[in-house]
Amino acid sequence: MAEILELSDKNYSAFMEKTESLVFIDFYSETCGPCQTLLTYLPRLAEHYTDESVVIAKVNAASSPKLSAKFMVQSVPLSLVIGKDKMVKKAEVGLLGIDGYFKMIDKELGKSQGFFSRLFG
Repeated sequence: MAEILELSDKNYSAFMEKTESLVFIDFYSETCGPCQTLLTYLPRLAEHYTDESVVIAKVNAASSPKLSAKFMVQSVPLSLVIGKDKMVKKAEVGLLGIDGYFKMIDKELGKSQGFFSRLFG
């Protein structure tokens, strides 16, 4: 199974300094129902992008107050796509269908495929 990285106040800066990958980050809360649903999507996203330069990560917003403040997290789930240039390319608050997250990542990768294109070529 592909890895889902757990980022926090302690390891975020060091990770971002060394990575050359596109990064998808899910800010979540343990008590948020939609957050728990999104967490179940992360393994599928990680598996799908295994052969590409994409890192799938999650951040517990309550446990990482500095990181939450940096990205102005007001509500969870908050999903971010951070480009290889370390800039936020896309941010979405709330729960999307899994295809919405594929689209967020694919757009930054320069792919414009929909869900059915990925399934059926």
